Amino acid sequence: MNKLGNVLVTGGAGFLGSQLVLKFLELSDHIWVLDDLSTGKKSSVPSSSKVTFIEGSILDESLLKPILPKVNYIFHFACANLVNSVTDINRDFSTNLLGSFKMLQYAKEHCTSLKRFIYASTASVYSQAERVPTKENYHNIKLPYPASKFSAEHYMQVFYHLYQLPVTTLRFSNVYGPGQLSSNPYCGVVAKFFEAVLANEPLVIYGDGSQTRDFTFVADAMEAVLAATVNPKALGSVYNVGTGMETSVNELAEKVVEITNFKGKTVYSSKRTVDIVNRRCVSINLIKKDLGWVPETSLTQGLLDTYYWLTGGGG
Repeated sequence: MNKLGNVLVTGGAGFLGSQLVLKFLELSDHIWVLDDLSTGKKSSVPSSSKVTFIEGSILDESLLKPILPKVNYIFHFACANLVNSVTDINRDFSTNLLGSFKMLQYAKEHCTSLKRFIYASTASVYSQAERVPTKENYHNIKLPYPASKFSAEHYMQVFYHLYQLPVTTLRFSNVYGPGQLSSNPYCGVVAKFFEAVLANEPLVIYGDGSQTRDFTFVADAMEAVLAATVNPKALGSVYNVGTGMETSVNELAEKVVEITNFKGKTVYSSKRTVDIVNRRCVSINLIKKDLGWVPETSLTQGLLDTYYWLTGGGG
């Protein structure tokens, strides 16, 4: 495929952002990464003469103003985390909603050759969904994090319809895989389980473990981003990025134990404030129909690849 030109990735030192930089490195002329390192790590950003790292906030227009006229693609992945949103609702609002609104404004005012603005949203907007698998036309907002992310989605649509900004929104569901560091206190359950295995500590399950999630392997998620970036059908659209399959946390723990030959315990703890979703499974019919994207990695293979990476086999 043709090169994508110049790229900006916000939150590029985080899990998804850094994997996106890695994926798009060969496809781009240059990539600017903006991250305040509140949860991400600079060491996660691929080292290359084609990558420029800028430490700072998306709310600081002075950092972005010199770059944006050169940028052809924006991947807005910077956000405050779900777990932290309940204890620091102001930061959640300022980063996820105000920050996203500002990014749209910056793009409108300074990007003279913008071809796509990809916004990383979340399946958390579905909360405890009444319909599973859940389609994109559903929402059920009960926590600050999905409230700010879903509100930002609305502004994506406003800027698309009012100013023809080339926006696409992707709602990611429980992405895991190589590059996800357990040192991030807000990482997902897969990373936490592997961290426990490697430390020979018990696997901790919040609640009774019957809750289900739609676990998406990171390489598949990045292919979805690429499809949304290059396909004109994606303009102005909102897509789920998942597998359409449910896996309980108990089942996940069993798979991790089997893969790692773990001999330790699994312990159960009381639910956290954010643990309000009993079932999660997203419909991927729309992205499959419009963009031809389907996930290719089974959960077992994805967990094997993740464990291989964590134990040094994959870098």
